[in-house]
This record gives sequence, structure tokens and C-alpha cells, in this order.
Amino acid sequence: MKLHLQDPFTELLKEQADMIIDRVVAESLAYLKELQMKEERIEYEFKNIDWSSCQDFTIEIGARQIEEYIAVTWEISKCWLHCLDFLYMEELEYNTRYHYRVRWSIPTRRKPIPRATACTYFIIELSKVKPSHFPVEVYFYFESNKLMHRPNHS
Repeated sequence: MKLHLQDPFTELLKEQADMIIDRVVAESLAYLKELQMKEERIEYEFKNIDWSSCQDFTIEIGARQIEEYIAVTWEISKCWLHCLDFLYMEELEYNTRYHYRVRWSIPTRRKPIPRATACTYFIIELSKVKPSHFPVEVYFYFESNKLMHRPNHS
């Protein structure tokens, strides 16, 4: 068995390098742990509006509240314009659903009628089972995406 003896300078350099590496790894782990703890403490606050009760609901109130919800909770650039349309009412056994469409576009001077639009669909649901003073349930989804969102939840 042959021992490799290194000069004292190389040994000292190796020890210093090992200490630096150990310190960097320890500080990196501590930083990542701190980041994880901060992320766990963050409470996301969803903005919302006070939605109408089932007994007070009308198609016009629904449209006005969708406009209010968009204005209060969505941070949208001023260049985006939209129009809201009531589509139809759907009677189900335990509730009534009102369907709305918000069509988004960016008109310009050169093209005041945009070629492309994007839509968001809202469903306002009135329960036939819950007390009439309860608020309506609201759902929305984006064009070509069937993931349902709810105000104050997603």
C-alpha cells in the first residue's frame, strides 16, 4: 500500500476548500428552508364583491355584478375592452342557471373591429333548495378551458 503524501500547502488548501463547500451547502439549505417557511406563511387574499341574494336577483343585476367583479378583482390593462352578453337561462331540478359571456378584444385605430377575441363565460346559479336570502353561486371559465373557477376561491 502506497501512501501519497502531499505538501502542507496542498493539504491546507484542500481543508479550506472543504470548509468553504460545507459552508455554502449549509447556507444554501438554510436559505431554502427559510424560503419554504415564508411561502407557507403567505396568505393569499382573494378579492370579491357581495353577490346578490337569490330573491333579489335579476338578469340585469347579474350583468351589473359581473361588471363590478371584473372591475374590482381583475387587474386588466386599459387597452382590453369587453362587452357582456346574457346568453340564456337554464332551469334544472334544484337550481336555475343564468349564462353570460364576456367577450374581450383589443381594438386599435387601424383595426377598430378586431379579428381575434377571447371569451370568459359566467354562470350565476340560484338555488331552489337553499333559503332565498342566501347569495347566488357564481362560476366562470375561460374559452377553450373547462376548469371552473369561483370568485374568492380561484
